[in-house]
Amino acid sequence: MARIVGATFWKTPRLAPLFLYDRVFKSSFYSHTNPLRATSHSLRVFRMAQADEPSPKMQNGVNEASQNPIPLIRVKKLSEKAVLPSRASSLSAGYDLSSAIDAKVPARGKSLIQTDLSIAVPEGTYARIAPRSGLAWKHSIDVGAGVIDADYRGPVGVILFNHSDVDFQVGVGDRIAQLIIEKIMTPAVVELEDLDETVRGDGGFGSTGV
Repeated sequence: MARIVGATFWKTPRLAPLFLYDRVFKSSFYSHTNPLRATSHSLRVFRMAQADEPSPKMQNGVNEASQNPIPLIRVKKLSEKAVLPSRASSLSAGYDLSSAIDAKVPARGKSLIQTDLSIAVPEGTYARIAPRSGLAWKHSIDVGAGVIDADYRGPVGVILFNHSDVDFQVGVGDRIAQLIIEKIMTPAVVELEDLDETVRGDGGFGSTGV
């Protein structure tokens, strides 16, 4: 009688034939309709239709996928000129933000550019408005402080700084910045009379070298 070294079950309980196999390739198949009947086979491995699909992980009887849904960036357009954020490629970190207005960023100055979007990011994250490398390199355009908290529901505006000596024109639909979603921690604040000592201590600006 062949030595059994493995077993595989179907996922569906009502169709649960048990496949048994051994190292000398003498195998037996037990039918779900007649568990007592077995036939001998000379197959290396029994392949099953659903064998390649991983079973969903269960925790306390609940499907793990239902506990961890795919996070969404919820967006509301405030005008017809608004453009939904989008990524340039599947591996891009940032979602491009586009202008909903025609505007001018004066030389050595700044302007607030409206996107006409309201954005809700997933809890436990915030959205950082970052510059686009092409605008920074070609036109010396930078982005000012931009943080979108998870509970903010107002319109999103982008502060553009022009570090060049010429005015910079922005048109409707122009990509002006990128939205990057970052995870955050919000630990509680505790007041103490003293803090633990470290080698660096109170060494501040320039204490580790230029």
